[in-house]
Amino acid sequence: MPAMSRRLIGIAAAAGTAAIVFVGGVAVLVGSAGPPSSAAPRFVEEAAAAGIEQVYDGDFEFFVGGGVAAFDCNDDGRPELYLAGGARPAGLYRNDSPTGGALRFTPLPDPATDLDAVTGAYPIDVDGDGRTDLAVLRLGENVVLRGLGDCRFERANEAWSIDGGGEWTAAFSATWEGSAALPTLAFGNYLALDDTGEWTGGCAESRLVRPAPTGGTYAAPTVLTPGYCTLSILFSDWSRTGRRDLRLTNDQHYSPDGHEQLWRIDPGEEPRPYTADDGWRRMRIWGMGIASQDLTGDGLPEVFLTSQGDNKLQSLVEGPSRPTYADIAVDRGATAHRPYTGDTSLPSTAWHAEFQDVNNDMLMDLFIAKGNVEAMPDYAAKDPSNLLLGRADGTFVEGAEAAGIVSFARARGAAFVDLNLDGLLDLVVVNRREPVAVWRSVGSGTREAPAPMGNWIAIRLDQAGANRDAVGAWVAVTAGGRTVEREVTIGGGHAGGQLGWSHFGLAGAGAAEVRVTWPDGEVGPPVAVAAGSFAVIEHGATEARPWSPDGGGSP
Repeated sequence: MPAMSRRLIGIAAAAGTAAIVFVGGVAVLVGSAGPPSSAAPRFVEEAAAAGIEQVYDGDFEFFVGGGVAAFDCNDDGRPELYLAGGARPAGLYRNDSPTGGALRFTPLPDPATDLDAVTGAYPIDVDGDGRTDLAVLRLGENVVLRGLGDCRFERANEAWSIDGGGEWTAAFSATWEGSAALPTLAFGNYLALDDTGEWTGGCAESRLVRPAPTGGTYAAPTVLTPGYCTLSILFSDWSRTGRRDLRLTNDQHYSPDGHEQLWRIDPGEEPRPYTADDGWRRMRIWGMGIASQDLTGDGLPEVFLTSQGDNKLQSLVEGPSRPTYADIAVDRGATAHRPYTGDTSLPSTAWHAEFQDVNNDMLMDLFIAKGNVEAMPDYAAKDPSNLLLGRADGTFVEGAEAAGIVSFARARGAAFVDLNLDGLLDLVVVNRREPVAVWRSVGSGTREAPAPMGNWIAIRLDQAGANRDAVGAWVAVTAGGRTVEREVTIGGGHAGGQLGWSHFGLAGAGAAEVRVTWPDGEVGPPVAVAAGSFAVIEHGATEARPWSPDGGGSP
């Protein structure tokens, strides 16, 4: 980046005024969005018009699950969607949306991806070749699909010696341990079924799949026992020590002894569950989904857990030394235990949860997908999803009605992701036995005339070696005197996740300073990124590599 452009970025950030800067030859208008806003963005639903027709269907075995994977499989920077189908085939949809325009998708039928009994999927680059692969979760054998480029995939279980098992799987997470050439994969399993598909009365055990010592393939799975009917799992460096442990949220409904679990994962050692002696407090909930984000600014992530009735927002009370958590959901206004409209007298049922800055005010917001399991009379039938908007005092306020996303469909998996690369996060929601909903954000404008809502940047990380996407890194973005820090993870949510651009709102700031703590613990130098731009930060680089959605080239 030319020195003059760097100087202009600094001026715009300090003054908060409009300026034109040139990043990699691309003119970018920064500092023009005005003061930060805590108002809700507006959304318009356009799944059918966009060409997406997908339903997550099925009986008892598909009461849970229903995930969506969002990722770029043709190197144009736009996220494609892989949608679970349950009793119907899963579907891959190529993103053909014009930048800033109405959403457009093209279905890509292929026997490799049109799998049946799919509960969800997570994108991950398993072999480090720069092409995104897919971990597909199923009722029965899980399948890992190797990306071939141009949104083509092939089955890779045999090539990588991955035992897909035969359980009822609805959760997944992955991490890289030490210098391993392949990631460690974790599959979270739900109810134990017999050979006829009938419930045995117990919970299935989740499994850890680690690389074989010889490299290039995987060893036999390690069983995480006991199993307590797991519905979401997440590898996270909760203590900021560089060790990524595995959190499991479990559905207590099917296990009288079931409780939440945190497994210590040390490279080369057998996993072990944290106990009361370690500071782990026993908790029983109807665990459905996990979302993780540092909300207090201490560098340690809070953990949001969805459930039936009141949800949990957990924060460490003894710092990083012990995994001792206390619930702060009531104090933060994040219990979301009853519907804000609809059946307001009955408790809610929550599934996918996700922290994102949906209005670009540099305050984290929280989306919670809601929906009755099937027809449980003691829980709300009209149970719309929540869009909890973050406020400067650390609390949340409901914004779903103002955003226009109220729906009484039974939501399951979801993703907040910028589908048309306009700096506004769009919303995809998988519904049970009803079509997938896709809401395009129009910011502070209308369908016909979208309008900006705060400044923003989008960041991707790139490093040499096996872990190309730097999973496990922490990205700290500073602008306007505030810092937001996020961990790059694969897992969590409910039955689906995303891989690609990390979105950060900047409020009214014209530029940001980005600093990356890489997975190996190395802290990179501060890197200037202009507002309103996409940037790739490479390990060891002192400047970001700009990328334009309409300028061609791979991000």
